[in-house]
Amino acid sequence: MKILALQIGMPERVAVDGQVKVTGFRKRPVAGPVHLGPAGPVGNDVADTKHHGGRDKAICCYPHEHYAYWATRIGHPLGPAAFGENFTTEGLSEETVHLGDRFRAGSAVVEVTQPRQPCSTLAFIWDRKGLVKEVEESGFTGFYLRVVAEGEVAADDELVLLAADPAMITVAEAYRIHRARNHDPQGVRRLLAVAALSAAWRTELEKSVA
Repeated sequence: MKILALQIGMPERVAVDGQVKVTGFRKRPVAGPVHLGPAGPVGNDVADTKHHGGRDKAICCYPHEHYAYWATRIGHPLGPAAFGENFTTEGLSEETVHLGDRFRAGSAVVEVTQPRQPCSTLAFIWDRKGLVKEVEESGFTGFYLRVVAEGEVAADDELVLLAADPAMITVAEAYRIHRARNHDPQGVRRLLAVAALSAAWRTELEKSVA
């Protein structure tokens, strides 16, 4: 398990098919080392602070193993950080990573907080209107990390599992529970028992079982 590629980016104006949006989606590869602080990699920021960024979404991860699937669907290879991710990972997936799992990344320690939710910016950048639904149906969402202990990280650094969350709820299962939250109170309560769960998801889920 490792960080196959490390990417950072800052908000910028992006024009696609005559439309313009300010977004931090586009990122450039860096070899590192890069400092991981509470808000994520230094030199990285987001434009939409309501839906992205913050301590619970400090680092966006996307498994490189999914790239071949998307290249087949769209008919051409994908470039670096095609999903706007900071860490393009190798050896991890939504079906094997659990919310609350802790990893050593370089000299930092990070923790899984929630699945990544595909948004309209992803579809905008790809210029593919149905992409959000495609990602949801594929289950290839990616996931977010918070920084538990600051440190330096670089491309090719190993991701060493330090602790697995006892609830053993995978990213994939968490995503399914969240989508069905108004119809699966038992699943919601299981998810709420995960201490590492992001504050945003905790608020949403608590409302569904109130």
